Amino acid sequence: MRPTHILILLIVLIVLFGAKRLPDVARSIGQSMKVLKKEVSDLQQDDVPTSPPPASTPEITPGTQATPGTTAGTSDTAPAAPPRQ
Repeated sequence: MRPTHILILLIVLIVLFGAKRLPDVARSIGQSMKVLKKEVSDLQQDDVPTSPPPASTPEITPGTQATPGTTAGTSDTAPAAPPRQ
């Protein structure tokens, strides 16, 4: 960009927004940039890779039976009735 381009841009901004509003607009843009930089740095700090917890396998104890859709020893519904003899 040439200096004449910058001068023309400034004149257009003054005509569009007026000389009184330009400092407010610049201040608002500056504050927005501060907030954006802070949020980006916070996100980068939060993205520190952590190792996932080790996968645990359910233990099957004698006398328990796993039903389809559940694991041994756990149930999402009421306890099963004892087997008939």
